Amino acid sequence: MTALDFHWFLPTNGDSRDIVGGGHGVPVGAAGGVRPLTIGYLGQIARSAEQLGFVGALTPTGAWCEDAWLATAMLTEVTERLKFLVAFRPGLVSPTLAAQMASTFQRLSGNRLLLNVVTGGESSEQRAYGDFLDKDSRYARTDEFLGIIRALWRGETVTHHGEHLHVEEAKLSRLPDPAPEIYFGGSSKAAGPVAADHADVYLTWGEPPAQVAQKLDWIRSLNPALRFGIRLHVIARDTSEAAWAEADRLLQGVSPADIEAVQAGLRRSESEGQRRMLDLHGGSRDGLVVSPNLWAGVGLVRGGAGTALVGSHTEIADRIAEYAGLGITEFILSGYPHLEEAYWFGEGVLPELRRRGLWSHPDGTGTTTPTSIPFAGVAASR
Repeated sequence: MTALDFHWFLPTNGDSRDIVGGGHGVPVGAAGGVRPLTIGYLGQIARSAEQLGFVGALTPTGAWCEDAWLATAMLTEVTERLKFLVAFRPGLVSPTLAAQMASTFQRLSGNRLLLNVVTGGESSEQRAYGDFLDKDSRYARTDEFLGIIRALWRGETVTHHGEHLHVEEAKLSRLPDPAPEIYFGGSSKAAGPVAADHADVYLTWGEPPAQVAQKLDWIRSLNPALRFGIRLHVIARDTSEAAWAEADRLLQGVSPADIEAVQAGLRRSESEGQRRMLDLHGGSRDGLVVSPNLWAGVGLVRGGAGTALVGSHTEIADRIAEYAGLGITEFILSGYPHLEEAYWFGEGVLPELRRRGLWSHPDGTGTTTPTSIPFAGVAASR
């Protein structure tokens, strides 16, 4: 089986020991205290992820969080190897400028940029940014946008007069080498051809394995060469009982009023992927275990990725191996709080995956033992 890559998450919308809301128009909030967002704290998470053996870290996009480009550019100075999976929305800047930004980031960071293309599933949020296209038109624009960017990265001079985008004699003075890889997700019918034509990695949220298998078969029928990734939260502990106790604690911190308010907003979402997340729990606290070790509780108060792998280190390794058997090779993970949960996973699950021959440390050391003191002011306790 192919060796797996693991990415962590940079919570530029805030962090907490409770579930933090946000994403797809959901206001940021948590039942407990939110950790103040500082570049020092984000840097601590990034350096810990790097040391533990994560390949990269996803940074979200939207009005509910800090800007992904600026935040990650700052973090390149406090990390050495970690790549940054920068989420961005095509159409909010010109494709030529986006290609230039990516080229600059790639070159000055030492080739540490990955791009997560987010077409935008919420028209109300898009309109706040001055974008008034409907959903299908946004996918059509994304198709044009990525075609222009790919051509610019190949060194071509581009003149394009499309339905949504127009550029004339566009050319980059310096090319990225290599070009950043493009990660792309989308569950609607319009998303598939765009992914097939332009993506390196197709992403899905953490649905039960049978549903994930159906989605991957659909994308393979369009482009069998694509790699696949999955976005999940994680609660890993030494025992299954301890992990589920933590899931129960997180659930107790969520009020019925919070659930009702968030679910009302998410039910208005235009995102097919969001609808599939909602279908897993139906807005109810009951029946949240939707597949072995797959818990849908996060999605009660968070838009976007709403499921978590919950269990002992061995159980979570089992579930990861199950997804890997479907063809998933990249796992983008997160947990509350992001600093401590990175250590639970990195010191518990990754060594188990290494024993199974499914993972090796990116720096070649084969260890997740801390080699330096975390640089900012929150203790890296598990």
